Amino acid sequence: MTSVHRPAVRILCFDKDGWILLLNWADPLSHERLWEPPGGGIDPGETPWQAARRELAEETGLDPSLVGERFIDVDRDFVWKGTRFTGPEQFFAAFLPTARPPVVRDNLMPYEQTDLIAQRWVDPSRLTELPDRLDPPTLPSLARELRTWA
Repeated sequence: MTSVHRPAVRILCFDKDGWILLLNWADPLSHERLWEPPGGGIDPGETPWQAARRELAEETGLDPSLVGERFIDVDRDFVWKGTRFTGPEQFFAAFLPTARPPVVRDNLMPYEQTDLIAQRWVDPSRLTELPDRLDPPTLPSLARELRTWA
């Protein structure tokens, strides 16, 4: 198995009631399913904050200007499509002015359209009750910390 570090970001989107948005992905090789916040790789020439704003717009259609510049580094170690990704990933927060706004997935890449199973607004107190794997596993405590930035 190949192991790489790909600079990447994630965005915890909090609605006005404190619920967070998670995306449910299915690995096309292992068929393992996981829940994680929107996000993805940092393109060459982008800052992490620019990547967070771009990824939020691409994956959710939500307003990228709501992504704050502060972040928390989280050490990630996971396998996706037969590749092990390791290293720190920056988690940003976006605070939305409405309750659970609709998510539009129009800008997904073709492979993302296949791999993305569902999205759901989740009460943070119920994160550990989701079926499938929650990634990163520290997401409940991370959500509590990021929520204090509102």
